[in-house]
Amino acid sequence: MNKVFANADEAVKDVFDGATLMLGGFGLCGIPENCITALVKKKNMDLTCISNNAGVDDFGIGLMLQQKQVKKMISSYVGENAEFERQLLSGELEVELIPQGTLAERCRAGGAGIPAFFTPAGYGTEVAEGKEVRVFDGKPHLLEHGLTADFAIVKAWKGDKLGNLIYKGTARNFNPMMATAGKITIAEVEELVEPGELDPNHIHTPGIFVQRIFQGVNYEKRIERRTVRK
Repeated sequence: MNKVFANADEAVKDVFDGATLMLGGFGLCGIPENCITALVKKKNMDLTCISNNAGVDDFGIGLMLQQKQVKKMISSYVGENAEFERQLLSGELEVELIPQGTLAERCRAGGAGIPAFFTPAGYGTEVAEGKEVRVFDGKPHLLEHGLTADFAIVKAWKGDKLGNLIYKGTARNFNPMMATAGKITIAEVEELVEPGELDPNHIHTPGIFVQRIFQGVNYEKRIERRTVRK
C-alpha cells in the first residue's frame, strides 16, 4: 500500500461537506498548516472540527472560520480568535467546550476503542449539564464519550513512507492521540524519509494508524503570543 501523497491538496481531496475532522496541535504549535490551507482552498462546508484550539484570526483553523466552513467546534482553548468569538455570540457557530484533559482523553479513548469513561473534571459546572454522574470513592464523576473522526489530520516532525511518525516538543500534545482516532489519518511532516531510517525506539505514532503521508512545505511555525523582556 502506497501511503505517500504528493501534497496537501491530494491528501485532502476526498474530504466532504459535513465531515468531522480532528486537527492536531497545541496553540499554533504542531498544527497541520498545509492541510488547513488546502481545506480553505477546497471550500468544504458544514465541518465539525475537533481541536484543542481554534487558531487565530489569520492562521490555522481561524482561516476556515473566516470562510464560514466550520459548523461546530469541539475544543478547549479558544481565547485568541476574535472571529470565533463573534460567530459564537451571534449563534452562527455551534461550540462544545471541553476541559483540556478531558478532550485529550476523549480522543485517546476513541482511538483505543473505548466508548466512554468517567472523570471528575467539570462536575458542578456547565460542562456537567445533561451528563450521567456516578460516585467513585466518594467523589462525583461525569460520563464522557470517546471521540472519533472521519479524518484525523496531524503534523509531525519526521515520518517515513510507511507512516511512522516522530513529533517534536509541544507538537506531541493532541497529535499522537488524534492520529489513532480517525477513520482516515492524514499526516504532514517536515521531513519524509525512507523506511528503516527512523529509530523504532523514537517512533510516537506507528504507521498502522496512518493512511496518508506527505512532506509539507513553507511552514511558518508562528508564535501565538510573544513576550519579551524589556
